[in-house]
Amino acid sequence: MIRYVYASDLHKHPTLAHSMFRDRADQFKTRLGWAVRIDAHGEERDAYDAMNPLYVIWEDAGGRHGGSMRLLPTTGRTMVNDHFSHLTDGVHIQSPAIWECTRFCLARGARPGVAAALMLAGGEVMRAFGVAHYIGVFDARMVQIYRRIGACPEILGKHGDGRDMIAVGLWEFTAGAQARVARRAGISPALSQSWFDQSFGGTRAREVEAA
Repeated sequence: MIRYVYASDLHKHPTLAHSMFRDRADQFKTRLGWAVRIDAHGEERDAYDAMNPLYVIWEDAGGRHGGSMRLLPTTGRTMVNDHFSHLTDGVHIQSPAIWECTRFCLARGARPGVAAALMLAGGEVMRAFGVAHYIGVFDARMVQIYRRIGACPEILGKHGDGRDMIAVGLWEFTAGAQARVARRAGISPALSQSWFDQSFGGTRAREVEAA
């Protein structure tokens, strides 16, 4: 199932949180070789985890992390603006209607459909918060994943070719896209919405606090 958890509430889900940060270390450091920091607990965290982001997390039957992504509004600090503005010709993306999606992570052995389930859940956040678009930086390996899910972004800028390509993309979530992603995930829109309501008590979520 999908859980929506603010950073300030991760302590309520210790197994889920620890396995998420461990899986991030495994994906970004071990498998991809990124220059990320791993702490003494084997977890990968960065400065944006301290800004009370909203995590969208696939929780498996054992209560552990199966996949996740991190969301922050662009009204505060973002990775795109802080580190990748050269991909947008120096233009800073800031709008209450645009949120940044980062740290898209899949655990080793994640079941088919988890990536699509996360994207479907992203649509629930957009609907609840009045978000029109997500923005995010992605590399070449993600292109095939987005195509398979049926959620390809509009590319705002990129650098490099082939495996070395890195780009900034903009996503919107239309009814048609929701239907495609739901089919790929094997999850009905009704079930997706019910998971969102379980996390937020059926009420509109509070604003993410950006430091």
